[in-house]
Amino acid sequence: MVLQDRRKTAGVMVGHVQVGGGAPVVVQSMTNTDTEDPASTAQQIIALADAGSELVRMTVNTPEAAAAVAEIRKRVRDAGCMAPLIGDFHFNGHKLLTEYPDCAAALDKYRINPGNVGRGSKRDVQFSTICKVAVDHNKPVRIGVNVGSLNQELVMRKMQENTDQSVGLESEDIINECMVISALQSTELALECGLRRDQIIISCKSSTPLHLIRVYRDLASKTDQPLHLGLTEAGMGTKGVAWSASALGVLLAEGIGDTIRVSLTPRPGGDRCEEVYAACEILQSLGLRAFAPSITACPGCGRTTSTVFQQLAEQTQQYIRGKMPEWKQRYKGFEDLKLAVMGCIVNGPGESKAANIGISLPGTGEEPSCPVYIDGQKYKTLTGNPSQLAAEFRQIIDDYVSAKYGESAEPALAGKD
Repeated sequence: MVLQDRRKTAGVMVGHVQVGGGAPVVVQSMTNTDTEDPASTAQQIIALADAGSELVRMTVNTPEAAAAVAEIRKRVRDAGCMAPLIGDFHFNGHKLLTEYPDCAAALDKYRINPGNVGRGSKRDVQFSTICKVAVDHNKPVRIGVNVGSLNQELVMRKMQENTDQSVGLESEDIINECMVISALQSTELALECGLRRDQIIISCKSSTPLHLIRVYRDLASKTDQPLHLGLTEAGMGTKGVAWSASALGVLLAEGIGDTIRVSLTPRPGGDRCEEVYAACEILQSLGLRAFAPSITACPGCGRTTSTVFQQLAEQTQQYIRGKMPEWKQRYKGFEDLKLAVMGCIVNGPGESKAANIGISLPGTGEEPSCPVYIDGQKYKTLTGNPSQLAAEFRQIIDDYVSAKYGESAEPALAGKD
């Protein structure tokens, strides 16, 4: 059941990237560097963009951070990276955006959390201040409601109504309702401040997949503003990816969502780009986008006691990621390329033939040769040690990409065996 047709949502331009209005679902990410350090923050923004992030958000939480934003933008643009930059504001955004006009001008979008923009009578005033800065600079905003920083006055009022009127709702249902109410009321206030509908994106984030699904189904039925999807804190590693995929996959398959982030907790010193790869894979798995060549790899079993196919699959993945910046500049359509690295004769030849380029490595006790298939046809057989296999397989990939996706594209590689 489709609750929201992306073609009917209002389109919002964030820099040169359109969100909603029929545009493909957009991937975004967020830096975890100290924004007061322009060099490290700019470097991470560039890395995230190279990994596939089409929008990049950064914390702007101190005067020093606000003062650094213009320098960060200059460094990023001087490096040739055109990813739109988003400022993430909490508590003091109204002050930072008014006191540092260069920051307000340098950012391509502002994120506002209505739950912590102020308390009591100050809430609407300070929220309105940010919206008016956005109007003056012709910038879009995201009204981002989070379950962990929800307006507690609204929650307590709804809890009391539930008790007084004997409605019988569970506390979780009331909180979910409050998130949607906060987002919609804040949207109306932003419109009253002069923002246009094509300048507002909404999010209502939870850390629980089932709650996220329920909230966004409700939200999508009540607004046609573009929606940003994501668990507010997904967690680490496998858990974070699985929980994000389970929630986002359901919503995206129903036509709900215009931009996504997978908020992974990185390991100490880990690669921040992992959250970008995860978001791209979710969209690619649903057939909504194609970001990079996909690799089908054998999971292994008792027939595959050798680790050669595992090593080759990992090396191939790393090689593809490393080539992405170059390929994006030189080729068109290579994102649809399908590769297969298989470990034995059971599914190896079949999966390899189904890919554009596939290699079937020998399982335990099988003949020590590795047939390679190009677009379903036997191309050649590789032999040798693991490093030789990896080098030859990479060369086959390079030759295929150049021949098929280059400006002077030629027919696929002819079989050699």
